[in-house]
Amino acid sequence: NCSTVLKTLHFITRPLSDEEGNFSLAYIITIHKELEMFVKLLRAIYMPQNIYCIHVDEKSPKDYRVAVQNIVNCFENIFISSKRESVVYAGFSRLQADINCMKDLVNSKIQWNYVINLCGQDYPIKTNKDIIQYIKSKWNGKNMTPGVVQPLHMKHRTHVSYREYVHSGMSYVYPTKNVKAKPPHNLTIYFGSAYYILTKEFVEFTLTDARAKDLLEWSRDTYSPDEHYWVTLNRLNG
Repeated sequence: NCSTVLKTLHFITRPLSDEEGNFSLAYIITIHKELEMFVKLLRAIYMPQNIYCIHVDEKSPKDYRVAVQNIVNCFENIFISSKRESVVYAGFSRLQADINCMKDLVNSKIQWNYVINLCGQDYPIKTNKDIIQYIKSKWNGKNMTPGVVQPLHMKHRTHVSYREYVHSGMSYVYPTKNVKAKPPHNLTIYFGSAYYILTKEFVEFTLTDARAKDLLEWSRDTYSPDEHYWVTLNRLNG
């Protein structure tokens, strides 16, 4: 039961400083296995003033999904994303999972400042306060999504159309022979990490701006679009 969960796992139940209490972080965590690892991660990053969207892979076993739901039910500031994807490694579904959570987060009552995305196999080496102070010191009002202009050896990722394959426990992305059109709005494609720390304003922009929506649609059949989508939008003027 919930009181046992909170007590035995030693979840933090109040902000540890005024600075942290006044600076809420949102987290997107995409998971599909290893419940114990997920609980350890959640416990390490949990703060009552933060908000957490958990994306549980649609392909996960039912008992795993139920167990995650039981844990999430113990907290008012943790929820499972309202729309779930069958996530394929390097597929569009991985990017869509994050966007599903973002749509839920921008509609939440908790006023968060930045969003950080993680997977179930991540683990923090800094405290909540360390992370906030680092953001404030160098990145106030800016996004952390570094990258470079698309390198030649990565051209294949957006040159031809890719498809996701999901069948009887197997899932992967494969190339087709169809050559893709150029990026919309004459955008220069940048490549970087699929992982980021983004401002709430930027998230709202990506969910509403026509260029962002068109790039998302164009990226639907690319290889690992989460490694170019955020960083390309972040390089737009203004």
